Amino acid sequence: MNQNLTLADYAVFIIYFIVVSVYGYTIYRKRKQDEHDAKAYFLAEGNLTWWAIGASLIASNISAEQFIGMSGEGFFLGIAVAAYEWLAAVALIIVAVWFIPVYLKNKIYTMPQFLKTRYNESTALIMAVFWLFLYVFVNLTSILYLGAVAINGLAGGEYLHVIMVGLAVFALFISLGGMKVVAYTDVIQVAVLIIGGLVTSYIALTTVGQYFGVGENAIAGFKVLMREAPEHFKMIIPKPTATSTQLEIDKYLTFPGLMSYLAGIWIINLNYWGCNQYITQRALGADLQTARTGILFAGMLKLLMPLIVMLPGIAAFVLYKDGHLPQLVGGKDGAYSAVLTFLPTGLKGLSVAALTAAIVASLAGKVNSISTIYTLDIHKKYIQKEAGERQQVNIGRIAVFAAMLLAVLFTWNDILGIGGVGGFTYIQKYTGFISPGVFAMFFLGMFWRRTTGTAAIVGVILGFVLSVLFNEYAPMLFGNETLLYTAYPNGKGAFEIPFHICMGLSFFFTMLAMIGISFAGPKVNPKAFEIDSEMFKVKPQTTVLIVITLLIIVALYVKFW
Repeated sequence: MNQNLTLADYAVFIIYFIVVSVYGYTIYRKRKQDEHDAKAYFLAEGNLTWWAIGASLIASNISAEQFIGMSGEGFFLGIAVAAYEWLAAVALIIVAVWFIPVYLKNKIYTMPQFLKTRYNESTALIMAVFWLFLYVFVNLTSILYLGAVAINGLAGGEYLHVIMVGLAVFALFISLGGMKVVAYTDVIQVAVLIIGGLVTSYIALTTVGQYFGVGENAIAGFKVLMREAPEHFKMIIPKPTATSTQLEIDKYLTFPGLMSYLAGIWIINLNYWGCNQYITQRALGADLQTARTGILFAGMLKLLMPLIVMLPGIAAFVLYKDGHLPQLVGGKDGAYSAVLTFLPTGLKGLSVAALTAAIVASLAGKVNSISTIYTLDIHKKYIQKEAGERQQVNIGRIAVFAAMLLAVLFTWNDILGIGGVGGFTYIQKYTGFISPGVFAMFFLGMFWRRTTGTAAIVGVILGFVLSVLFNEYAPMLFGNETLLYTAYPNGKGAFEIPFHICMGLSFFFTMLAMIGISFAGPKVNPKAFEIDSEMFKVKPQTTVLIVITLLIIVALYVKFW
């Protein structure tokens, strides 16, 4: 078994690189007349089709933390982690039907602009600065580090920094062309990552079938997985009892069964898909029907993602448990890379291209959002108020370069310790600290006209403070068993509340505080959005997409409950 890349693998990868580069340059040349149009550069206003929006959403979302991190959670938890993907499809329906009309009707182009329009300038500035730090030091760094580590392992283990710089430069090449180049190259990227991901899953299943004597058959291999690891095919993790092992407790801490569905997972998904510049930016330059169709298309693609990013992890678990995966190193985060070693020459190159496509698309989308927020919400408003269209585009490009340079510097020697906690956990934890407050601020701001600016500022600060309290200090201060929560031993000498439950509690108390503060203000905030029922009506073809998506999700949960 050859664990490293061969000449044929490099050839496949180079072809992928050339195709994406040439296509990106072609798109750039076609829109060169808009080169100094700020809205065209940052939003590709009016130029994106529904399929480009949907593909770009997925390409930007699926990255190293999914391929490496979610595959690792598949190794550890099993199919329960698919809830992140399948419920994301439901969250995208909610965003398409109820969130996007509010943004488009009020001509919202950035999330800080939403906060300024609905609340006040102070709230917008605070969150703009916070989002910049979050995107650079949590998202960019983790994507770059995890991706470089994964590809380096397949390339022989001696090229970490070369690969890191290569990924950053490739992403820069795409992102400097603006949102239209990012979005349309994402169409190729998402095709490559889906094809390459499906190939990897197919090989993983046939390998399982081969080792367990049922033949090189993917369906037979899947049946082996269900037979050998039945606990990995349950959506609901059971609540620990007095006789539970530490492993069973650790699984519940990661994904606390039904409580996940009553608490944190909805906050994670709705905040990520509905209140996140990095995601919503793709749809904010389109008309309502195009935006809705693109978002729902992304939702249907999300249903496919567990097959690509989770199933290889379960296959790795079964192979490892039976002694057939000695090449697994680095714990659960090494599962995906270990499975890739089974791929034959050429196909391994395709899978590396798929992983690279996911990484580069996410990096490019992220730095584009960073430059958009910095240029439109900070530089233009507070530093160079008279900046013209050409200057804004140039400032945006400088911001792209600066953000990527910072990401490389902080991942060079893993200063932030991403490798120690695991990439998927790193991102979920640090974004999760602010998700309750941010989502409460957006949700009430959209749909309750009484919400005040003071309540918004209190909400985002209180949401963060409560998240830290419940995650880090509550068991020590209030005990391990209360009316609100149960804390469990985490195997490190301390007790811990499941992360999703912490998010649910933080969101609940933040909402109560914001509602209470808003009652002290006028019955209708003068800055409240005008909303009418016509905004939320959907066309028949939109209804069909929604029904199909929901039926598939119901069928999946009936099968794997």
